[in-house]
Amino acid sequence: MHRACPGVHVLIVDDGSPDGTGELADELALADPDRVHVMHRASKAGLGAAYLAGFRWGLNRQYSVLVEMDADGSHAPEELHRLLDAVDAGADLAIGSRYVDGGQVRNWPRRRLLLSRTANTYSRLLLGVDIRDITAGYRAYRREVLEKIDLDAVDSKGYCFQIDLTWRAINHGFKVVEVPITFTERELGQSKMSGSNIREAIFKVAEWGIRGRLDRARGIVR
Repeated sequence: MHRACPGVHVLIVDDGSPDGTGELADELALADPDRVHVMHRASKAGLGAAYLAGFRWGLNRQYSVLVEMDADGSHAPEELHRLLDAVDAGADLAIGSRYVDGGQVRNWPRRRLLLSRTANTYSRLLLGVDIRDITAGYRAYRREVLEKIDLDAVDSKGYCFQIDLTWRAINHGFKVVEVPITFTERELGQSKMSGSNIREAIFKVAEWGIRGRLDRARGIVR
């Protein structure tokens, strides 16, 4: 990361990982305490809760841009500049997209690719948004977006979290752009995608789609 973008600060959120991630993260922070930080969470409260904890940490320390990315090698640090450049150019939320021109997915099983494509199409149609990769987890937020969103009201636990925050950002009138990235399947470890994650996304997106249409008819912004 620091070879690609020397000036960035990194927060590693260790959500009770049993594989030694926390210990390795502590070693990295000890070697570079000014730029590398670690948050240890004792209980697993879901992906969304871990992201929210990280966002609050960054907001409390007055960072102007907050980036989320996977730490398993799926998101290339060398492409971070694309997200930051998009924010510098005026985006409030820059999404690293696998499905816009120039975006790629490498080494994913056909089933996972089909599931991802289906989830994005489903969300795009029900929510009425023109985002090709609304489930993407490589993204940069201007701090004003996260300050405007009521983070205490966000209760999405799984991968639906990405859809949730994008939907809220759009509803608040923020500018959301997609930039192409290459997503590479992890070499080690297993995906935490589960049936409960999928069910959560199906029902929540349907609820948001219906509620969004009613809110627009009433002139309400959430």
